Amino acid sequence: MKNIKLPKVIFGTSGLGNLYVAKSDMQKLAIVEECINCSAKPVVFDTAGKYGAGLALESLGKSLKALNTPPDDVLISNKLGWLRTELTTPEPTFEPGVWKDLQFDAVQKISYDGILECYEQGNQLLNGYKAALVSVHDPDEYIAKGKTQDELNHLYQDVLAAYNALAELKRQGKVKAIGIGSKDWRVIQKVSQDIQLDWVMIANSLTVHSHPAELVQFMETLKKQGVAIINSAVFNGGFLIGSDYYNYQPVSRESHAGLYQWRDAFNEICQTYRITPAQACATFGLNAPGVTSIALNTTNPDRVAANVAMANVEIPPGFWKTLQNQGLIDPAYTYL
Repeated sequence: MKNIKLPKVIFGTSGLGNLYVAKSDMQKLAIVEECINCSAKPVVFDTAGKYGAGLALESLGKSLKALNTPPDDVLISNKLGWLRTELTTPEPTFEPGVWKDLQFDAVQKISYDGILECYEQGNQLLNGYKAALVSVHDPDEYIAKGKTQDELNHLYQDVLAAYNALAELKRQGKVKAIGIGSKDWRVIQKVSQDIQLDWVMIANSLTVHSHPAELVQFMETLKKQGVAIINSAVFNGGFLIGSDYYNYQPVSRESHAGLYQWRDAFNEICQTYRITPAQACATFGLNAPGVTSIALNTTNPDRVAANVAMANVEIPPGFWKTLQNQGLIDPAYTYL
C-alpha cells in the first residue's frame, strides 16, 4: 500500500460501541488514550457504522477530541454499509442481543449512493476526524442473503457498485486507500478480481489453529500485488485464549470435543515454553505471508500495552516444531 505504513497492531473499536457490555464515556476515553500512548504514529483505529449503530464512531471521535489528538496522528478505517437510524423498537433490530444500551438502530445500505451516505454519516459521527481507509463491511454476509443465483448475482453487483463509489472518493482525494474486510476469504478473492484493492482484512481465517493452504497461496498472491493484509480475529473469536466461543459461535466440550483437545494440547506446549497462548497466536498471525498488521480489540485499557508488546515477542523455533510434530499445525506450513 503506497505512502501508508501500518503499525504491527491496529486497534479494533467494537468495544466502544458497547459490544456485549456497555462502557462509560470515561472508560472509553481511557481505552483510546492508552492506544494513542502505546502506538507509534499514526495510530490506526478500525471502526464501523455497524458497531453500536454508530456509537463506536461517535465514542472514538469524542475521545480523540477530548484528548486534543491532532488528526494527522490517527488513521481511521471505517467499514461502511450500515447507517444509523432512529430506534423505534425496544432494542435495535440489526443485531438483537449483541449491543447494549443503544439509543439508535441501524439499516444496511450497500449500493453506490448508500455507501456514500454511510461515509458522510461516519465522518459526522467522528466529530471532526475523517476516515482515510474505507471498505464495505462484511460483503460475504450481504451476498449470502441471496437464495437463488440471480439474487446472488444482484447482491454482488450491489457490492461492486459500492466499491465504485469508494473508488470515486479515492480519485477525489477524500480517502487514501480502499480495502475489504470479510470472514470468508473467498469473497475477498472474488472482489479482488474485479476491484483494485489497497488492503484486505481477513477475519477468523488465518490463525495458529486454522491456516488452509489455499488461503496461504492467495495471501502470497496479494503480497506480490502489493496489497497489504491485516489479520483480524487471530484468537478465533477468543476461543484460542480461553473463551467458549469459536469464531463467535458458542461451543462446549460435549459438542466440540476436538476443538477443546486441540486447545488443551496447545496450552500445555505454551506452558512448557513459558509463553502465553495470546503471544503465540499473535506471532503466528503476524508472520503469515503478506501480513503487515494484526487487529486486536480490548475493553480494558490495562491490556493495551500488552497487546502492542505481543507484536514483538520472540518465540523459540522449537515451539513451532513441537506444534507441528504433535499435529497441531500443518507440517507443510513454512512461515514460522
